[in-house]
Amino acid sequence: MQVLMHYRGSYLTAVICVILFCMLLVFQTPVDEVSEGMCACKDCVRQQTHSVWFNELYDLSVQPLLTQKNYVLSEDIFKYWKGLQKNKREGNYTAVVEKLFSLFPDKTQYSDASPKRCRTCAVIGNSGNLKGSHYGHLIDLHDFVIRINMGPTKGYENDVGSKTTHRFLYPESAMDVDNSTYLVLSPFKILDMEWLISAFTTKNITRTYKRVRTSIKANRHKVMILHPAFIKYVHKTWLLKRAKYPSTGFLAIIFALHVCDQVSTFGFGADQYGNWYHYFEKTSHKIRTGAHSGSFEFDTMMQLYLENKIQVYRGR
Repeated sequence: MQVLMHYRGSYLTAVICVILFCMLLVFQTPVDEVSEGMCACKDCVRQQTHSVWFNELYDLSVQPLLTQKNYVLSEDIFKYWKGLQKNKREGNYTAVVEKLFSLFPDKTQYSDASPKRCRTCAVIGNSGNLKGSHYGHLIDLHDFVIRINMGPTKGYENDVGSKTTHRFLYPESAMDVDNSTYLVLSPFKILDMEWLISAFTTKNITRTYKRVRTSIKANRHKVMILHPAFIKYVHKTWLLKRAKYPSTGFLAIIFALHVCDQVSTFGFGADQYGNWYHYFEKTSHKIRTGAHSGSFEFDTMMQLYLENKIQVYRGR
């Protein structure tokens, strides 16, 4: 009798184990969802949040970079993007893009999100509040250090660091970058793309809506172009069209939210006296410039901070 009870108990145990295993298979989170929702960091941007505000705005399906697979624009996106153009000269978009990809890489670069990755990113603005901040070492510890327009590092290393992995710019803010830095073009018009081609080839474009550099030093194999749909997404979804177009800095922040696991921002907003100026400018702290066009963007940044999606270092 005891032997019979022993085998019956073993049978029931085996049946229960099989049922639990089947339930685990049924309710297991798909691999894709895990990779999109988790990472190896303590806190990850992609983790689910209780914030309705963030969940409605954050859309990973919007691809930040232009590629040969996604360059065709819908009518509404092209109409929006065309509306941003200050210069009336219009090239053929399709022909220009085909020329772009004959010169520059056609890679998304950052489609490697996984639970094993913890990519830390610092987005560096150009605010005067970086002066005397001593953030340099902290900034350089990040995996990606994304800088904006012409913000220099030489002579300011103690406050802004020396490392640069990405430089966001547009023709009117162009500067040379070293061979290891990604040049990320923020195109607000077809002519911006034409300028990029010209800067690496004929060097014949000297003016957009103002005079621009005819060439820049950069690694052709490390060139990226923001997608017009991504620019629209940032402008109309995140900024609610409160600005005429999104700043390069804010584009860089939302880009970082798409490709990084943890995001820190430095050098945004006014200084401790309420002045808006660049850390590399000689501006008196006694000068008050009043409301700045980036105030709504900064308010959005602070909301992201309150949602624990970015860290904001205010400087001085």
